[in-house]
Amino acid sequence: MPTAALFHIRDTRPDAPRYQALLDDLNDGAVTALRDAGWTVALHPAAERPLETLLDAARHADVVVILGGEDVDPRAYGSTDLRPHWSAYDPVADEAQLAVIRDTVAAGRPLLGICRGMQLVNVAFGGTLHQDISGHRRSECDPFVATGVRFERPDPISTSGELLCSHHQSVDRLGEGLDATARAADGTIEAVRHRDVPVWAYQWHLEHPRSAARQLVPVMASLLAADASERIA
Repeated sequence: MPTAALFHIRDTRPDAPRYQALLDDLNDGAVTALRDAGWTVALHPAAERPLETLLDAARHADVVVILGGEDVDPRAYGSTDLRPHWSAYDPVADEAQLAVIRDTVAAGRPLLGICRGMQLVNVAFGGTLHQDISGHRRSECDPFVATGVRFERPDPISTSGELLCSHHQSVDRLGEGLDATARAADGTIEAVRHRDVPVWAYQWHLEHPRSAARQLVPVMASLLAADASERIA
């Protein structure tokens, strides 16, 4: 039975319960779909555990997953806040998740980034982010937009149906060793993979309850299988 360690962040602002409910719904979608598919899954709040505890959890998992949440602090990639509208950063979570990514990569273990997780993967490899883009989320009760993408290499979910995204930041300069593997019609990078280590990342929410069984589960299985075949080779 494969194991997955999922690292998430919590929005503790008293005025943002709806956003936390959205994150909880996405996290539940991931956990439920993976458990139904036979995975052993554990959720780890990145800003609420000692770093060594987080690293230990990542080191004992078959696949590490970095989930979505707040904007990445631009100081992590050598910039300043250029957004037109202010919202809080969580630098403690940024530092913890970046440390988990770098430790996992150094050990050559499989890692998946989703939304904020993809952005952190890019930053971990020295890349930068566009701090504010339009057209990739809604402001209504349902913030998700079904996006069309052009896959630039084979992907286990290229024919899996609607791809649900909700983001206003995206990859700008790609990190070292990363290739764009899917783009939206406006050129926004929607998926990346590393050339040398088992690191895949997606900007859309393949863990959404409507998508997780069709998208997250096959991606996790494919990432694990790709890592196994590389080790045998």
